[in-house]
Amino acid sequence: MISVEEAKHIILKATQEFGVEETPFIKSVGRILKETIVADRDFPPFNRVSMDGIAIDFIAFQKGQRAFTIEGIQPAGSAQISLQNSENCIEVMTGAVLPKNTNAVIRYEDVEIKNGVARIMINEVFEFQNIHEKGKDRKVGETLIEKNIIISAAEIGVFATVGKSTIKVAKQPKIMILSTGDELVAVNDKPEEHQIRRSNVFTLVAALEHLKIESETSHITDDKPILMQKIAQFLNDYDVLLCSGAVSKGKFDFLPEVFDELGVKKRFHRVAQRPGKPFWMGETNTCKVFAFPGNPISTFVNCLMYFYPWYYKSVRVKTKEETAILTEDIIFKPNLTYFLQVKLSDKFGHTLATPIKGNGSGDLASLINADAFIQLPNDKTEFKTGENYPILRFRNF
Repeated sequence: MISVEEAKHIILKATQEFGVEETPFIKSVGRILKETIVADRDFPPFNRVSMDGIAIDFIAFQKGQRAFTIEGIQPAGSAQISLQNSENCIEVMTGAVLPKNTNAVIRYEDVEIKNGVARIMINEVFEFQNIHEKGKDRKVGETLIEKNIIISAAEIGVFATVGKSTIKVAKQPKIMILSTGDELVAVNDKPEEHQIRRSNVFTLVAALEHLKIESETSHITDDKPILMQKIAQFLNDYDVLLCSGAVSKGKFDFLPEVFDELGVKKRFHRVAQRPGKPFWMGETNTCKVFAFPGNPISTFVNCLMYFYPWYYKSVRVKTKEETAILTEDIIFKPNLTYFLQVKLSDKFGHTLATPIKGNGSGDLASLINADAFIQLPNDKTEFKTGENYPILRFRNF
């Protein structure tokens, strides 16, 4: 049995890249950007009017002039016009190009217009007020977005404004999620008294959808020859195999020996943690295998703790550790890392973690009341209110 830290170190050494593909920019939210986005022109590309009002030559105002005859109008989206007489003004709309020979915009709220003459009603005007100057935000050729970030709605607008209709993103791994066990039936089946419905695989499907990874699922009964045949095919066809169940010490927990006989190189089996101790991890030249214990909370916490970091490192995304402060004293005596379910709250800018009492790693329903797991280290048995520890957040991503 190895420590949580050793297990994570081994997993992060086994990361891999899956290549690059192009996708329509509007479909790229949540994907990993794999190209650097640069400005194809100055931002903004012209001196842009930022308030509806009038544009004047600032020197005329400096000389004491307050009444300006309106020469014309400059709407947004129209070609630039010119102020012909420096003692006149041009009405301008927000987003319009600033007319030539003008260098200050006064809001409609600060002028009075009668009979084609605009009178400025304020005493202070400064040069280039209410004007978004050309190139002030970014210059042509300047980097706007670095690669290896998770694309959000903010990036979508930038892609559009630089004319990037398609975007290079990281290819997603091809993943099969496998469940085993004769006790499991389909979601729409009515289980017998000795049966339960499949649920772990769908928790994993949803966890992967958060990463914008589409996955497939399969269920195999506790029959070793069938397991051998199906898993051999999966190892050839998929980049990653995520398994739930059949990795402990039961007589029908065939997966470790199946993997061994199929030539999957074991990296470890059993991690000093609760829940999820029987976790098995291995690999072939083309496929990574994460075999999680079958209890639902064990499967879930192992996915968050190990698969998520493996994926993010594989696609070269840097993540930050999140922590929270315990709101209650906890005593946990086994020499194991403890992943405790907690409800999160915020107080004065600090994240607080309140323990959720459940009935062990099989109590799937207890997750409904929790937002995260808090990671309590194995080098102590008493954890005090006010102490700060890492968390694995699964709600409010």
